[in-house]
Amino acid sequence: MLSGTRPGQDGGAGSPLSAGAPKLLSVQELRTHFRTAAGVVKAVDGVSFSIGAGSSLGIVGESGSGKSVTSLSIMRLIEPPGFVAGGHILFKGRDIVSFSEREIRGLRGRDICLVFQDPMAALNPVYTVGDQVIEALQAHQDMGRREARDRAIALFKMVGIPAPERRVDDYPHKLSGGMRQRVTIAIALANEPDLLILDEPTTALDVTIQAQILDLVKDLRQRINTAVLLITHDIGVVKEMCEEVVVMYGGRVMERGATAQVTGAPRHPYTVGLLSSIPSPAMKGRRLNAIGGSVPSPLRMPPGCPFQPRCPHAMPVCATTPELRPTDSGSLAACWLY
Repeated sequence: MLSGTRPGQDGGAGSPLSAGAPKLLSVQELRTHFRTAAGVVKAVDGVSFSIGAGSSLGIVGESGSGKSVTSLSIMRLIEPPGFVAGGHILFKGRDIVSFSEREIRGLRGRDICLVFQDPMAALNPVYTVGDQVIEALQAHQDMGRREARDRAIALFKMVGIPAPERRVDDYPHKLSGGMRQRVTIAIALANEPDLLILDEPTTALDVTIQAQILDLVKDLRQRINTAVLLITHDIGVVKEMCEEVVVMYGGRVMERGATAQVTGAPRHPYTVGLLSSIPSPAMKGRRLNAIGGSVPSPLRMPPGCPFQPRCPHAMPVCATTPELRPTDSGSLAACWLY
């Protein structure tokens, strides 16, 4: 049965900011590159962060910032010509970068699960959604088909799918986009993972369904105490969902810290730009703020800070790469202003 808190986990110590909070996942100086005919693309270039057991962290940035490649690297789903060029991914203290394919298969779907952006692409169209949940259960548990089917129905009910006894026999194309995304979340939660990675889980859904899915994730996190890594381009969603945030741009971390600190008193100019571009009722009748320019080509990144061509505070020293340093707000920012 799905339980509330795992043995050995304190439901009240979920925050990664808590003293002595265990680090379930620790990403250290991760570098993921892709070999192309035009040169090597450094999609992720020295990214570091950690997630405590039962806590939540958001990675936010524009398209091309390296967010999704980071999540795929954690799942060891990077395929040639891509490769992890350096760094460590410690899960429960073990570096999964060095895992064999057999070891990583045992981890995926059981301890770490990934919910993809497009549920229709993630689900197999020739199998019923119930069969796909049953497969996920039987891959990691000694469970008969009848028991697995009953568990699938219970999971569908838990994620808010109506008439679950009937829906388990439906094929993906018979379900709405919101229902398909609920199915992928049910599959991800089937084995009660320690870490749930959500890669833009609401992008393809309308606004009302987006809110329902995000509320579902918050509720499920509290009920089964799984840690959540949310990948998104919407910093407003991170404000609502996550305790900590990592702001990425050009494959690097621009700012990192507690969500309240980063969003309440942003220090990196890129973070300021993201937050100022969020529409609000107070802006009625005024032009929406936007960050000028666009993300540079990964093959032609500027020297030093990748944001400098678009930064209103760019200085000559920005041609030299800044390190993440503490700011007066309590966050860490890779900016020469600090």
